[in-house]
Amino acid sequence: MKFKKLSITLLTLILVMVLSFTILAKEAELRIYHVNDVHSRVEEDDYAGSMGYAKMATLIKEARREKENVMFLDAGDTFHGQTIANINQGESISHILDLMKLDALVLGNHDFNFGQARLNELAEMSNFPFLAANLVREDGKEIPYTKDYIIKEYDGFKVGIFGLATPETAYKTHPKNVEGLKFADPVKIAQKSVDQLKDKVDVVIALSHLGISEGSDYTSKMVAENVDGIDLIIDGHSHNVVESGLMVNDTMIVMAGEYSKYLGYVDLSFADGEITDLKANLIPREATKDVEEDYIISTVVDRINRANEVITSQVVGETAVELNGARGNVRTGETNLGNLIADALRHKFEADVALTNGGGIRASIAKGEVTQGDVITVLPFGNTAMLTKVSGADLKAALEHGISEYPATEGLFPQVSGVKFSFDGDAEPGNRIKKVWVAGEKLDPNKIYTVATNDFMKAGGDGYEMFAEAPILSEAGGLEEILIEYMDANSPVAPEVEGRIMAE
Repeated sequence: MKFKKLSITLLTLILVMVLSFTILAKEAELRIYHVNDVHSRVEEDDYAGSMGYAKMATLIKEARREKENVMFLDAGDTFHGQTIANINQGESISHILDLMKLDALVLGNHDFNFGQARLNELAEMSNFPFLAANLVREDGKEIPYTKDYIIKEYDGFKVGIFGLATPETAYKTHPKNVEGLKFADPVKIAQKSVDQLKDKVDVVIALSHLGISEGSDYTSKMVAENVDGIDLIIDGHSHNVVESGLMVNDTMIVMAGEYSKYLGYVDLSFADGEITDLKANLIPREATKDVEEDYIISTVVDRINRANEVITSQVVGETAVELNGARGNVRTGETNLGNLIADALRHKFEADVALTNGGGIRASIAKGEVTQGDVITVLPFGNTAMLTKVSGADLKAALEHGISEYPATEGLFPQVSGVKFSFDGDAEPGNRIKKVWVAGEKLDPNKIYTVATNDFMKAGGDGYEMFAEAPILSEAGGLEEILIEYMDANSPVAPEVEGRIMAE
């Protein structure tokens, strides 16, 4: 009897050990789809090179049918940018992403463009969380529309996802949109987040809107270089196309370009308590030629567009040439669309000079009729026009600041009217401007000039602090209204690049 009991006990022990080993040794796989900086480019578009959400939804649904574990993450700048989003202040985007079963989103700087009250409403209507671990209120109160992190479980292993918002939000949205908020050091907060998660999860992901641009004070590279324990950074903000992942120390950084031109995915394999494989891929729009659009998403988009069409289809003018508003162009040099907008702004106030940030120009316009929707797409931020006055010295300082990050494609690059300047892009920032003329005459540093700009820059946005204390002489409507008015009076327009901005 003792031998029999011993045998049963031994067999039971062996069985428990085998089952335990099987559980520990069980392999699991997770596919993580990701997008960033879509800027509400919802539809497939030959002109912008966008894939659109409907084709993305098809690809993600197919993966969910074929694979047991699929995650979908968004690295920010999502709710704002195109007419389909701006007319209803992001509600349409929230609805579409809910239908696509988004798991989480990190707040990008442009996600604040409708203000905090609207952001809170979007959070309440969305079935996915907004992440931003480094976002805090100055008064110490809880922020109702964000979470620091979430934890998801797949086949016995847990994934922790925390968010990092760019501190550049403080000046890359209108200052009133972030009143009372502080953006803490992403590196310090990333380490704190890892410390909070490391004993709770098996895999740590940073969902980041920091980017990898050398012109930024904080980047995802810095986080990866200085924080141990992050397995994957899904990044946005700098619009880079990172085809197969960027390894920095033991952390992989991925990014999927911009404007839904790519759908990124990472295949993660996990076994015995460890990540055994991590592979990053991008699906370019060109590869989705034969992918059918998801019926539900395309139907919803069509319904939203029909509702908006009464407003957006109104023809407001005509252009005899293509108007160049491409991101890489308006942020590094003079373009004909930049000139047109600046001319309209200067004309509105009869100002000496007009200056607007290239980052506020979000699209090009094709030759032919121009609709209200086209203009809203180009100037989507709802910025108002303001007339101020500054000294010639401050005007030069503004131009110096505007080219300080050149040749990086930063939004502070100026588009101008009434002023002409040359600069050396290889010189040290702050000493790049060579010559400046206003109305054909050499700039007088002691003279007072009237300057038309937008309320974002007037408030010190994009770092234009020299405008913040300048007196406001007059205010007008939105930039889009001013451009529509100017085009209506001057169509057909045919602006040219005239040598207003000259790189030596």
